[in-house]
This record gives sequence, C-alpha cells and structure tokens, in this order.
Amino acid sequence: MARGEFTEDPVRVAARLDAADPLAELADRFVVPDDRLYMDGNSLGPASDAALASLERVVDEWRDLLIGGWTDADPPWFDVGERLGTALAPLVGARPEEVVVGNSITVNIHTLVGTFLDALLAGDGPSRAGHPAADGTWDTAVDPAVVVNELDFPSDHYAIRAQLRQRGIDPEAKLRVVESRDGRTIDPRDVEATLEAHDDVGIVFMPTALYRSGQLFDVDRIATAAHAAGAYAGFDAAHSVGAVPHAFDDAGVDFAMWCTYKYLNAGPGAVGALFVAERHHGRTPALAGWWGHEKATQFEMNAQFTPAGTAGAWQIGTPPLLAAAPLEGAVEILREAGIDRLRTKSLALTDFLIALVDDRLSEVSIGTPRDHDARGGHVALEHPDARRLSEALTDRGVVVDFRPPNVVRVCPAAPYTGFADVLEVVDRIEAILETGAHEAYAASGGGVT
Repeated sequence: MARGEFTEDPVRVAARLDAADPLAELADRFVVPDDRLYMDGNSLGPASDAALASLERVVDEWRDLLIGGWTDADPPWFDVGERLGTALAPLVGARPEEVVVGNSITVNIHTLVGTFLDALLAGDGPSRAGHPAADGTWDTAVDPAVVVNELDFPSDHYAIRAQLRQRGIDPEAKLRVVESRDGRTIDPRDVEATLEAHDDVGIVFMPTALYRSGQLFDVDRIATAAHAAGAYAGFDAAHSVGAVPHAFDDAGVDFAMWCTYKYLNAGPGAVGALFVAERHHGRTPALAGWWGHEKATQFEMNAQFTPAGTAGAWQIGTPPLLAAAPLEGAVEILREAGIDRLRTKSLALTDFLIALVDDRLSEVSIGTPRDHDARGGHVALEHPDARRLSEALTDRGVVVDFRPPNVVRVCPAAPYTGFADVLEVVDRIEAILETGAHEAYAASGGGVT
C-alpha cells in the first residue's frame, strides 16, 4: 500500500484482511493480556499454550524422574540440543546435523568467531565449490581482519573484539567497520568495497537483519562476496529467525547463531541456537566443553576432548533444560503455520502499518526499507520525541520499544497480531501526537533488545 491508497475506510480494510487471514486462529494460542496491544515480539515473544505445556512437562519430569530424566524422560533430556536443532533446521534452510540448540547467543558468537579465527591462524581458509577465488589456504604471517558494520548490535562487537584480543590481534587495526550511508541501513556495495580494498579479511560477520531499522540483508550476496575474497561468512540471525525464511546451506553460509526468545517465542533468557555448515564439522571449537563431546563416549570422561561430528560440537556446558523446554512447543506452532506463510503475513502487516503511517502520521518517518526483500519483521518509526512517544504508548496499552536516537520499533508479529491491531496502534499514536500527550513525559528510559 502507498500514500493515499486508502480509498476505503481502513477499518473495513483491516476487517477484510483479518477475515481472509489463514493464520488468524494462531492468536488464540498465545497468552497476551486483553488490555494490551503487544508490538514488541522482536524483543521478546509472548508465551503460547504449547510453550507453557512443554515447559510444564519438563518440570513434571524433573519432579518425578529426578536425574533419571536424562535417559527416561519422553523424550530424553540427553539429546535436547540436537533434537531441538533438528526442529529449527527447516526454518534456516539447513540439514538437521548443522543446527544445535545450546549456550546463549553471545557465547555462540565467542565460540564460533573464535573457531574460525583459529582456523585462519592455522592457515586454513574457506574453500568450497563455486567460489574459485578461495583456494583454501591462509597466509599465517597475516593476522586476519573481521568485517562488521557500524549499525550492529553492540554486543556482537564486544565479543569479536575479545576474541581478537585473546589471539594477540589488535581490534583497532583488524576490526573493519563498514559505515552506514544514511544512519539506518548498510549498503551491500560498501561491504563488497571493503573486501576489495583489503586483502587481510578472514571473516565477514553481518546480521541477517539490523536490530534498529529492521533492514533485511541479502545473505546470499554477502556470503558470495566473502568467499570470493577468501573469507568466511558468519551471521547473527537473532532478528530474523522465526519471521523470515532462510536458506543458509544454499547461500553458502559458514556459521550463524541466534537467540530463541524473539520471533521463536521461547521465553525470556531462552537457550541460544547455532548453525555450522557440514563442511566445517570436525573442527575443534574455540570454547570446548563436555556437552560438545561425541555422544558415544561423553560419559567415559576421557581427558582428551573429542568433538562431536556435527554442530553439536559447539555445545559447551550441560544444557539448561528449563530454558530450552518452552522452545519445543513454541517451534511446533511456527512449523505448523509454515515459515513462508508467516513471512507472507508479516509483510502484509508491515505494509499495512507503513501505509497507515504514511497516510495519517505526518510527523513520523519510516526508517525501515519498504522493499520486501530488504525488510525484516518490524518497522522503525522515526520521530524527534521517540522516547517520550514510546512511553506514552506503553502507558496506553501499546507495548513497543525505543531505540536511540529517534526510533520507536513496532513489531506486528504474524502468529498473534491482526490487522485491526495494527490499525488500533496507529489510532493511538495519532491521538498522542494530536494532543501532545507525549510531551508530559521526561526524556528518559529505554529497554532491552
């Protein structure tokens, strides 16, 4: 929809779209208070009946089976990481053995970036069919650089800098930061230009979607450019998995990681997940731990670490069962709905939101790409008083979040949001701005990502 397209009453448009929505019944399976319009699923997804049921089942198993749950629960706890990895694999276009659930997203950045830095320092560069420029060797006399971008979630940079320092590599010299042209997005041509300008890049590490603006990256294009330059391609997929279908195998991604508490709706602090392409299985993880040991001999307690021959090798400690259990039920809802149908509805919801903002909120700008191929699951609404606007919305039952300096993130997540909900959000923003109600709030506050 575009500015001025509302030749029909938006209330009727929303009603018609909701009536035609094949996923409308999913909303009844999520627990969202009746007095709130929840538009913050890109930070924390709500509980679902299925997620609570799988959590309650594991709590019951803990009570009834105690330590026996590792082998006698149904299913056994012992293989929870691999089992949930298998469930997630179709959402990211991967083989079951390439995805595992474990650790946290930041821990997974540490271990995966560290693993591939170690590979480069040992002289092992990326090599795969279709990327002849990468010959599979690395000059060990050259410290590898890592390419990131200035709009990344800051924690990613903290972890990468730490991994460089631990190998005696100066982050100030070897963390190459691609700058944004507009403060909102990253142009892939600038990533490619950085690769062309430097011959020491060993890893390109990008998000699949930017946390502030919601720009969706062309994973295939970036991975191809990285490999052509002789670099590994890694991705932080936290802000897209569960809302956007991915094809990591087809794109040639080397590694990726994500959280499960945003679009996957697995609960606050839920366990992380990671992808390692099959061609890298057998590498020794940078952060080794007993849960990444090969399963057949894990309990022999050998002094020598033998990594599992799958992505399971990058597990570290004993999996946190109560932080993993809700994911089992949550992901089944998404798989039942189908990631392609969820994406279709997500785009329709954000199209509707953008059209309403264009039509009715002259003070608000859209900071998210309008092109479907470049848009994730949320929309960045830009306003000079965004912080106070977000607080006013929260007090009026609309749960959103603020990102400095001027963004209110609005996420009409497909599983539990309707088109009438989107219209009501815009109605409340319009009322706040027309009355100046947000001006009563102090310019303070914030939130978590």
